[in-house]
Amino acid sequence: MTDLSPGLRRATDRQILLPRSSKAGPLALPPATPQLAPLESIEAVAGELAIASHTPRHATISCIIPCYNEQDTIADVIKSLLAQTRLPDVIHVIINNTDDDTPEIARSFEGRHTRTVKGEDFHTVVHVHDMGVNPDKKVGALNYGYFLSRGYDYVLGVDGDTTLARDTVERLELEMTDDPRIGGLSAIYSIDKNRFKGAMARFLIAGQRAQFAAFNMDNLLRGRNMAVLGGQCSLFNMRALESVMIRHHQQAPWVRDSEVEDSKLSLQIKDAGYSTKISASARAYVGPMTNLRALHGQQVKWNFGAIDLFWPGQRGDNKGQPMHPNLRLRWYENIAMCFNIASRLGFILLLVAALSIHAFIFNPIWLIPPVIAMLLNLRLALAMKDKSASDLLYAALALPAELYMWIRMGHFVSAWTQFLAQSDKDNWAAQANAEKGKGSAYVMPLVVLVAIIGAGIFAWTQQSIGVQSAILSLGWPILYIATIAQTVFMMRKMFRRHRGFQV
Repeated sequence: MTDLSPGLRRATDRQILLPRSSKAGPLALPPATPQLAPLESIEAVAGELAIASHTPRHATISCIIPCYNEQDTIADVIKSLLAQTRLPDVIHVIINNTDDDTPEIARSFEGRHTRTVKGEDFHTVVHVHDMGVNPDKKVGALNYGYFLSRGYDYVLGVDGDTTLARDTVERLELEMTDDPRIGGLSAIYSIDKNRFKGAMARFLIAGQRAQFAAFNMDNLLRGRNMAVLGGQCSLFNMRALESVMIRHHQQAPWVRDSEVEDSKLSLQIKDAGYSTKISASARAYVGPMTNLRALHGQQVKWNFGAIDLFWPGQRGDNKGQPMHPNLRLRWYENIAMCFNIASRLGFILLLVAALSIHAFIFNPIWLIPPVIAMLLNLRLALAMKDKSASDLLYAALALPAELYMWIRMGHFVSAWTQFLAQSDKDNWAAQANAEKGKGSAYVMPLVVLVAIIGAGIFAWTQQSIGVQSAILSLGWPILYIATIAQTVFMMRKMFRRHRGFQV
């Protein structure tokens, strides 16, 4: 039997939880209950326990921070947590497989911390745990943190490179206690653009900010149903995590048989009868990828993991769930990316072919799709809470967004190629090596693109003029239809109401 610290609870207890927030008002106690008669039966004891279990009390939060070589960011992460308007009740920094100064930096924050907010004292204790070599990597660190957090009501997972807005924990707790059906609640993610210099870094950060904004807005406008409770900053209901473990016969909430452990857990929480939501206002700023090599490693891992979750069939211990409601957005993203690849690659090949036989006639109607895309990106940029001139220029100039789309298409093709080839590549290790500046896989999409265009040009030159004319007469109408469909979907997204949400 696990002993609980005073004031903490088990996940099976049924108590009304209230947030420790000035926005929630004073602690509301239940109406006075009549004095019970002397306890003379088991029924009387059960009745008294039922009354006690429904007495409202403040929720408790344990924060876990899995860390791998985070010496450049871990201090800022802990500082952002200690500056919260609602401090977590305990903070566990869990270091694994690290060979830099992360442990020494984190230990400088160890111990008890106190913060007074609007006359109320908040206390937290920072603990640092160095797991050394951990074969389960981040999953192992998360599960270790979960067992350290047993007895608390909620578990707040924060990545070692993610800083929080000063009221993030308060807002997450308010929303979670307001609706006990929520099993997990994700913050709205963005990237702090002011910390990084260099043209390439700024370009990639602008692209990632736009990518996060589009993803967040899609989830906010779908009833705030979140497909993925990202590990960057999410608050989990301890009862939901234990329900997942029981339902799926697991020893811990997170499993290592998926490339995207957070997506897998999100599906399981949904299957257990809880909802997975994105916060309407809580914000977190994640660490960006500032070079193409690191971005490729991250995005391929994310794409591969998503494919593995929604593609039908059994693969080891992981079974694809193509009809899962949390994966509808994933299907939409992949289908949309297929259209993007087909339309862009088809336009280039048809344009080169038409120019080669002097059969190209410019029609201004082809300017409509890129203009609609630019307006859509611009509207999304205007919906960012911390938008800047760089975000607006990224959208308005169109060319940066188009270049970033080509980069994303490369990640998409790489992930699908790896999945269909049934490769056993360790994408966790690949991403780690990429962030260290190792590996050259990120250039393969460019090599494939050049090879496709070269092969297309060679095959074109081998055809007679009659065959070439027939290909053009068939290819352009097909491209028209595909482009019209894309444009209609873009216009639908452009004119939909954002209902006051900011990303």
